[in-house]
Amino acid sequence: MEKVEVMIRPFLPADQAATKQLILAGLADHWGTLDLTLNPDLNDIARSYQGETFLLALQEEEIVGCGALIKEEGKVGYGRIVRMSVKEENRRQGIGQLMLKHLETAARQRQFHTILLETTETWTDVVAFYLANGYQITHHQDGDTHFQKTTN
Repeated sequence: MEKVEVMIRPFLPADQAATKQLILAGLADHWGTLDLTLNPDLNDIARSYQGETFLLALQEEEIVGCGALIKEEGKVGYGRIVRMSVKEENRRQGIGQLMLKHLETAARQRQFHTILLETTETWTDVVAFYLANGYQITHHQDGDTHFQKTTN
């Protein structure tokens, strides 16, 4: 199978519908169900993430992945990765890893010395992904596994 090139670029308002659908499909895939009221930030991504880093992964103009880096409230020098998602049929192709590297570069550029993130602890493949990429588990809380990594 021919490897299709992946391009990483910033989110644009025109990407709203496709990006929201990608994230919600990923959540439904993991949870088996979806509560739309739990994701109000996705109704206007440009506004919700204004001033933050929200990146998209594209293959041949199709959005196949996304991730965001936001400033951690109340903590100087800390960023948080949120909304990491890769389209189900595009997983295990290195897209998540490429997105993570771009977000880590953005963290260094934004002078964040520590990156935080969390995922559902039963998503063992996702937990393993972050561990394999140098993130360390800090604690478990309310069914989530919390990680951190220094940016050096």
